[in-house]
Amino acid sequence: MQTSAQGVASLEHHEGVVLRAYRDVVGVWTIGAGLTAASGVVKPRAGMVITRAEATTLLQRALRQNYEPAVKAAMPGAVQHAFDAGVSFHFNTGAIRKATWVKKWRAKAAPSAIRAGLLAWNKGGGKVLPGLTRRREDEARMLLDGRYPLAMSKPASTAKGISGTARWALNMSITKRAGVAAELHRLGYPSKGEVISADAVLAFQRDHGLTVDGIIGRATLSTLQRRIDAAAKAKPAVAAPLLASAAPASGLGEALALPPAADWIVLATAAAYALWVAFQYRDAIAAHLNRPLPRVAALLRSF
Repeated sequence: MQTSAQGVASLEHHEGVVLRAYRDVVGVWTIGAGLTAASGVVKPRAGMVITRAEATTLLQRALRQNYEPAVKAAMPGAVQHAFDAGVSFHFNTGAIRKATWVKKWRAKAAPSAIRAGLLAWNKGGGKVLPGLTRRREDEARMLLDGRYPLAMSKPASTAKGISGTARWALNMSITKRAGVAAELHRLGYPSKGEVISADAVLAFQRDHGLTVDGIIGRATLSTLQRRIDAAAKAKPAVAAPLLASAAPASGLGEALALPPAADWIVLATAAAYALWVAFQYRDAIAAHLNRPLPRVAALLRSF
């Protein structure tokens, strides 16, 4: 058995489909429905663009190679909609072999018990995440009732003619949307109030080498998170060399409560850390250079 067209569309609806390669929050090149080189079906790289049909084909190949075999083994005899639900769950969590709801499903437990077990997988970092709650609810309806999500993903529109308010490709709470608006404003992409303008998103996407469509989706949010993380890690990277330069070279160790012999170690460590942060977040640096030095920015993103 393979994932049905409805199952693939449902998965794409939850994952989001990005047609231009982007770095995820940890810097790994990603494309399509969250596929990286680790998927074994594609090797995303800077500037890589695929079609919507290619994105679906790649996802289907990844499912057949990496996810469907485990679901077949864990859910023997599953009908199509139950199999699709298991694939969606496994693609998101990788836990089809250990999830207690699967054991209850195999034991033909009461639907309410199976549903409760599946809905329990809605946490990230110990916190309940609304997006995961909605996904688990969709999977439960698919698993137990054969009902697929009504809202399926649609091809992203182009930037031509976009104006007014930015569109959202992913379900986000009002609080999180306000947070995104605040972070964009802090980075120099202002909007009026908590409503994010299409112009702000278009400018952000243009500066960061993303698809310029005015749609806030997985690539835009991942890139924004990397800018936030880069700023947080840049503070200690900058502070250490500044602290070192603030004291006379011969008294650096004393200023840092270290023996004088440690002066060069402190300087070298601070410099190495600063260089490491700069390299890890070179895409954030590229964003600053995109307008004055677009070729340099493109080169930084290509590494």
